[in-house]
Amino acid sequence: MMGLLERLKDVDDDSIESEIAHDILETLESTKELISPRRVIFASATALSLLLVSIFTVVWIVPYDRVSVDVVYRQGTSGHIILAQLDNHGSREITDVTISIRFTDKNSIELGRTDHYIDSLSSHSFYAGDDLELIIGGASVWENYQIEILLEYSYYNGIVDERWTHQVGDWTMELFTNRAPITIF
Repeated sequence: MMGLLERLKDVDDDSIESEIAHDILETLESTKELISPRRVIFASATALSLLLVSIFTVVWIVPYDRVSVDVVYRQGTSGHIILAQLDNHGSREITDVTISIRFTDKNSIELGRTDHYIDSLSSHSFYAGDDLELIIGGASVWENYQIEILLEYSYYNGIVDERWTHQVGDWTMELFTNRAPITIF
């Protein structure tokens, strides 16, 4: 042991670093033969396939409920327009869907309303149309108003009853996304 320490003291630091660098270079050259472009491409394709299968499993196979209502508010010279879209992002059908959209002034006086009933909405689908459109003519565009969305539907585990309220009138166009709580299994 003493001889080794004496020998190391006599060896120059540059030669030790040179030996270490040479050993690392030899190790890299030996592993270079194991790693080929074909193996890298195969490993990347395998990892991508696993990721896509995982996403597919979560989105299409694992049962979950997730519903949202997107609302567009627009004001113009002749009044106000409210457009809505009901989205069932979940993996199961929802049934007995009732959606109401109310437009009220600052004193909670209702200026317009639309109510719509849908028997069922299949998974990963949406509903939009004239029934979810509300046009309020004659109301001043210089005041603030309130949009109230009431959503009720049945799903696998029971009934969901949601209510969202938005203050509008400061801007000529506003967008809102309202999400019911996500339910897994």
